[in-house]
Amino acid sequence: MQKTLYITSNGRLRRHENTLYFESGEEKRAVDIENIEQIHIFGEVDLNTKALNYISQYGIILHFYNYYGFYSGSFLPRKKNVSGEVVVRQALHYLEREKRLFLAYCFVESAVHHMMRNLRERKEAEAFLTAIEDEWEKGRFAISSVTELMGLEGRIRNIYYQSFNQFLPDDFAIEKREKRPPTNPINALISFGNSLIYSHTLSQIYQTQLDPTISFLHEPSEKRFSLSLDISEIFKPLIVDTVIFKLLNNHQITLEHFDEDLNYCYLNQDGRKIFIKELQTKLETTVRHRQLNRNVSYKGFIRLECYKLIKHFIGDQVYSPLKAWW
Repeated sequence: MQKTLYITSNGRLRRHENTLYFESGEEKRAVDIENIEQIHIFGEVDLNTKALNYISQYGIILHFYNYYGFYSGSFLPRKKNVSGEVVVRQALHYLEREKRLFLAYCFVESAVHHMMRNLRERKEAEAFLTAIEDEWEKGRFAISSVTELMGLEGRIRNIYYQSFNQFLPDDFAIEKREKRPPTNPINALISFGNSLIYSHTLSQIYQTQLDPTISFLHEPSEKRFSLSLDISEIFKPLIVDTVIFKLLNNHQITLEHFDEDLNYCYLNQDGRKIFIKELQTKLETTVRHRQLNRNVSYKGFIRLECYKLIKHFIGDQVYSPLKAWW
């Protein structure tokens, strides 16, 4: 399995002959470039075109995050796995209203399944689970547009996030979901985790023939890879939220791992390291796949969703989103 490198300190990525180094102060460390799939950069890191060209030769994706630890952008090498036919068919599924609505519904259906899955494991949240089930059953058959679907998904998420107060430490109470900017620790954690799963999903899309800018639930935009947002909906409750629950309930992350800047709350460097380590452990955890009859990592499940979408676009197999059975 190709590895993921996270750089959380300041320094420089530099190529010397046929080796890539990360230099930070007096420390100089060689990067195992042949076995790296993606690099996530959180610190202030310098690199030049010589290093970028070398990184590009190996098809390595760079993801950049701002001072607060939230996603800023990516460097994507020239894509080698391309198919004009797949992209055309992907675009047609966006343009045809019923086909787009079907896929958008699939993403939300999977997300709701995983939200309910999380709450079923917590007796304290039983009333919220019932409320989500009622809202979903009441609303899903009346959906006639993507806008209505997103409204339903938003109402369900509000109920879901309110349930967190039943089983997380009091220091991490949530009143409402705040994204831009997050003003308290729990919102900062959710935003940080969602940024990471967005970029990890983008990395998996890049390895396939899909176009990351053509989406179905979220409106395609010139400023973001909106298909990554679509697919991330499936994995935010399945991966990010379960990591948050574990870290907070085991007191691995506490209030001391957060800083505040005016109305901005964010994880400090120590907190980021703890979160990243746990998230990567989750991504590498494997599950026995029922159809493939082999172990698949959580990261592998993201790639499998991409392949299932391709099969759907070319007419091989109707898309059925992941619904964790384990």
